[in-house]
Amino acid sequence: MPVDDPLTRLQDATALWSIRQGTAAEVIEAACDCLVAGVDSPSLRILAGVSPSAGSQELIQWLEPTLDELGLTYFPEGGQEGEDAAVRVMATRLLADALSARELARWAHSVIGHDGTPLAEELVMLDDVYDTLEYGEETEADIDARVLAEARHLTAGHH
Repeated sequence: MPVDDPLTRLQDATALWSIRQGTAAEVIEAACDCLVAGVDSPSLRILAGVSPSAGSQELIQWLEPTLDELGLTYFPEGGQEGEDAAVRVMATRLLADALSARELARWAHSVIGHDGTPLAEELVMLDDVYDTLEYGEETEADIDARVLAEARHLTAGHH
């Protein structure tokens, strides 16, 4: 899903990459997009030139200083901060109609899970509700509305 701001695209790509939901190629492409849009820094130029097939150590070596130079946040691999950011990225995609409410809930459940960041707890629980629709009072549209409300809550004041 295209985001207009190249810095936001880079931040989103790095958040998803930090929880293994994005690729090095997506991070590098976002870095290249920043350069094309006129965003520049010494480390950004190097990051944009890192081979996607290079090991993650090379990407990490240049990612942290690049994000620092650009005033963005570096998320260590596998950390809760990265999970929180990734949940917000995916919630933003729902609000932009790039995925459905059901897809967001399923993603949160399969990627973050019950033991992940508390920020995703409501979405994970709502995925369980989708799975038991025939036994409850709510319709799929009701659950969709709850997921949409949660996405709005998660993104309020962010991006």
